[in-house]
Amino acid sequence: MKTAVIFVLIFIVGLYFQLRPENGVLQNRSTSPKVDDGTKINKNGQSNKYGRPKSGMAVYIGKPVKNLTAHFGKPKRIDPSSYGYDWWIYNKKSSGYFQAGVKNGKIKTIYAVGKKLNVEPFRIGENVEEIYSSIMMNTDMTVQSSKGTYRFELSEEDLNIRPLVQLGDVYAQLALDKFSGQLLFIRFMDKNTLMLQHPYEMVYRGELPEPASVSEKKWADIETGSARQIFDITNIVRERFGLKKLGWDEAVADVAYKHSKDMAVRHYFSHESPKYGDLKERLNDGKILYTSAAENIAAHYMDGPAAVEGWLNSEGHRKALLQKDFTDLGVGVYQKYYTQDFIQKP
Repeated sequence: MKTAVIFVLIFIVGLYFQLRPENGVLQNRSTSPKVDDGTKINKNGQSNKYGRPKSGMAVYIGKPVKNLTAHFGKPKRIDPSSYGYDWWIYNKKSSGYFQAGVKNGKIKTIYAVGKKLNVEPFRIGENVEEIYSSIMMNTDMTVQSSKGTYRFELSEEDLNIRPLVQLGDVYAQLALDKFSGQLLFIRFMDKNTLMLQHPYEMVYRGELPEPASVSEKKWADIETGSARQIFDITNIVRERFGLKKLGWDEAVADVAYKHSKDMAVRHYFSHESPKYGDLKERLNDGKILYTSAAENIAAHYMDGPAAVEGWLNSEGHRKALLQKDFTDLGVGVYQKYYTQDFIQKP
């Protein structure tokens, strides 16, 4: 963590996650869950394989999107992704925030954030101890398709903050908070989406799934949507911790976007640009008035929500994201580079 003093303290923190095509999230962990064959042990000591849930958000995976709209109505907005599906964004008081990835009229993945959502067999906010006591986590998982065989290898680190659980023909990636010891979010997906994103170390035989190429215009739309998703999820997290929601500042967002693009184009990863300087200089150039500020950066996460997970599980970034005195936030995304700039207005 870097710090600088400008009339008041400016917190400048950054996260670099080097993602190879098959890598997972980089975090430090001190404990490891038990490892077995993926069976659930109930209170009677009996062992049961997890099947596909009969209720909750997981039931929509693979189903026509009309099944979702029949229950939740129309989405608040639709954001494109770089994986061929569109994110249908929902944020209703009755259920809470979630994103549904829709492709060719069917639901490929769901990212569930709201505490009121049914994410059977888990529960948003559930203690990690409860999760580990009810299911044995796999260190590896093999997925087969007509194009090949793919084995995902989870590290000890993966098992502790983002384990993968098979629920019949649905896969659930749990986002665990190592600081609060609770389930933050959960991502349900079909096997094709899992193979396409390959968020863990992967050994495969056959054809490696790759996302289709994305045009420059399409990237601009993806980046805008990703920035708004990061903003939305950040405010939901702040509310969970009893903090005020942040306002969106377009001028700050422009500063953040320019830094993300600068890092990508100049091939560096730092809060200090070789050309535009540090956060203080960039905010001043943008004519931003503030009394304190902070910055989180990330690179090569598969999408915006995943970047938020990484920030929350890193002490310095978490401090910025949960700083009570900040009033506004600007988020800038350029392809797979992400920047959050927080400010406290005078």
